[in-house]
Amino acid sequence: MKVLAFDTSSKALSLAILEDKQVLAEMTINIKKNHSITLMPAIDFLMASLDWTPKDLDRIVVAEGPGSYTGLRIAVATAKTLAHTLNIELVGVSSLLALVPEQVEGLVIPVMDARRNNVYAGFYQSGQAVWPEAHLPLAEVLEIAGAANQSVTFVGETADFTEQIEVALPQATLQPTLPNAAAVGRLGLDLPSQSIHDFVPNYLKRVEAEENWLKNHTESGESYIKRL
Repeated sequence: MKVLAFDTSSKALSLAILEDKQVLAEMTINIKKNHSITLMPAIDFLMASLDWTPKDLDRIVVAEGPGSYTGLRIAVATAKTLAHTLNIELVGVSSLLALVPEQVEGLVIPVMDARRNNVYAGFYQSGQAVWPEAHLPLAEVLEIAGAANQSVTFVGETADFTEQIEVALPQATLQPTLPNAAAVGRLGLDLPSQSIHDFVPNYLKRVEAEENWLKNHTESGESYIKRL
């Protein structure tokens, strides 16, 4: 199966082209750029590097969230457009799960900065979720990790939280990891394809504008989306 995978859920942009589990080409750009400008040229570059055309692809695998609202919308819109236009399969993979390295013992907690000392966090052991992914204050994540009674490894966007993690959990391991589209692609190889029409990002949290609007409309039954 020939797969195009990409992740724009954070500042970094990561793309990979795989044939089954073999990575044929990959690219990661870890600077602040507008993904709406860089994503398609990067895809075109990788495809051209392999002398492939879009019709060679069998499946699109995209990091579906959580993460940056704008980044997720760009990724999902691009993935849906490509899958629909090419009439190929579409699969979404958790942005957090894709950050988890292989063969790490104990509890692995991928985190992504959600601002205001909050994070998007997952809790994995041997590649399996042991708690649901969630949008949480970092303090609550540290409480969960401290109660686990096992080795804990934090991965993902750990840099801004290093001091707090080391104070609360001095025995924890910190392993910063960038988005990895090759991991996204491999995770999506054996998953069932999803409905292109119904596919949406997994934000895990409402946008701030919607939360503010709901504060004054909780009893009206009026839809935020309809209102806009």
